[in-house]
Parts: sequence; C-alpha cells; structure tokens
Amino acid sequence: MVYGNLKDEEGSINVPIGRHPTQRLKMAVAARGGRHAVTHYKVFEAFQGYSYIACRLETGRTHQIRVHMSSIGHPLVGDELYGPAKCPFSGLKGQTLHAESLGFVHPRTNEYMEFHAPLPAYFQSLLEKLRN
Repeated sequence: MVYGNLKDEEGSINVPIGRHPTQRLKMAVAARGGRHAVTHYKVFEAFQGYSYIACRLETGRTHQIRVHMSSIGHPLVGDELYGPAKCPFSGLKGQTLHAESLGFVHPRTNEYMEFHAPLPAYFQSLLEKLRN
C-alpha cells in the first residue's frame, strides 16, 4: 500500500540504489556508486489518496521496494524511514509491505522452492477501511 495515486496503472522503476550519502541507515537512489535495481509495479486497487500495488523485483537490493516507491513520490504507508514520520492509520505494524510469494532456486539442491503467505490481519483491516 502506497501513498497517493500512481499516474500509470503499471510501470517500471529502473534506477540504481546505494547507501544514502549522509544517513547511513538508509538506502537511496544513487546516480554514482549505486547498484543496478529494477522494480516493476502494477496497481491492484486505487483509493482516495492511496494505492494497493503489486511489485515484482528483477533485482534484490536492500530496501528496494521502499526506496524505489519513495523515489517516485509514493512511499509505503507506515514506512517511517522512507515516508512520512506519522502514519494516518492506527494499528499498523510497520510499513504495509507483504511478500505474498517468494521463490528461489535452493543453492545446494538446485530445486526451485516457492512459499506463499496470506495478508496479515492488520493489512486486511486497512484494506477494508479503505474500501468502505
């Protein structure tokens, strides 16, 4: 879930990510010294002032989704590091970022493994609030 309504229903963010130059706990889009990073997004639902999106990563950089979405003016709801310090919704447990599915090739067995998890209750509750 991100703040604002995205201009396009889907798109890609292809900008390098590196350590923030002054705030060492943060990552940032970096013109120099950053590592290649690509995030594809698609809007599932748009609400007044918020968008429920899916992201697919081509790369796996630290805080990639959080940094990329913030860099285009749509930080994750509840993300105090890359978005507004105060969240307008009570009961959130951190940023509204959830990995519905993760897949990878196991490094020892070369077997493809995939894991799925439903949205947590606090995230479902937020969606219900926004839909009503």
